Amino acid sequence: MMVKPPLKKLESQVDSKYTLVTLAAKRARELTDGEQCLAESTHATDKPVSLAFYEIAEGEVTYKRTKEGIK
Repeated sequence: MMVKPPLKKLESQVDSKYTLVTLAAKRARELTDGEQCLAESTHATDKPVSLAFYEIAEGEVTYKRTKEGIK
């Protein structure tokens, strides 16, 4: 099975797999709540988590590590 976007590209955008999953989950929640998708290479049928991964891979979503967690 081929993962799109590639895992290597996703991992290069964050400092750990934990950060990747947390960031994708938070962004997917925002997309579900009505936020506009920022990624260019998506399909209309993609689910919010898939869209979040595309956005992360393209560098459209960033994060800031704080004492409370990821912002």
